[in-house]
Amino acid sequence: MPRLTKLYTKKGDQGQTSLGGGQLVPKEHLRVNAYGTVDELNSQIGVALAVGVCERLAAVLPEIQNELFDLGSDLAFLEEDKARYQLPQIEERHIARLETLLDEMTAVVGPLENFILPGGALGAAQLHVARTVCRRAERDVSALARSEPVGSHTIAYLNRLSDALFVMARYENRMQEVSEPLWKPGL
Repeated sequence: MPRLTKLYTKKGDQGQTSLGGGQLVPKEHLRVNAYGTVDELNSQIGVALAVGVCERLAAVLPEIQNELFDLGSDLAFLEEDKARYQLPQIEERHIARLETLLDEMTAVVGPLENFILPGGALGAAQLHVARTVCRRAERDVSALARSEPVGSHTIAYLNRLSDALFVMARYENRMQEVSEPLWKPGL
């Protein structure tokens, strides 16, 4: 476990930061942007938990937060540096677990018959915010992957997670007995 004895390094004062392997890069580097958005996503899920969600989601969301922390750590290291460190990484099993969760919750909420607007219960609305940040994280990691290697399951995990967050928002509305706000085109 890392031990942080001092939080400030002053490297950021010049617009730079260090990757996990020690490389100094600009704060706007694609890699920093990618793991920063994953961190933002994790925080948005933390807000969903803080505002309150049903028991099932309260059980699964902290597991996802831990996986996102692993993912952020993974993204903070160049692929060639990962052999020197024992880093947790996103694996196929994490994606399969999300797919199982998606199937479980879709069985409860049913198929989507109309586009829905983000909203409903407070927890559901916050999960929609997390979903949109997850989509941005997926775009950021995809952009990074076009210029340098990333973990082989990273993009698929974020893709599946954004779908899962959408279904979790629907599930939360169902558990709170709040109707999903439907899109009414041309209103």
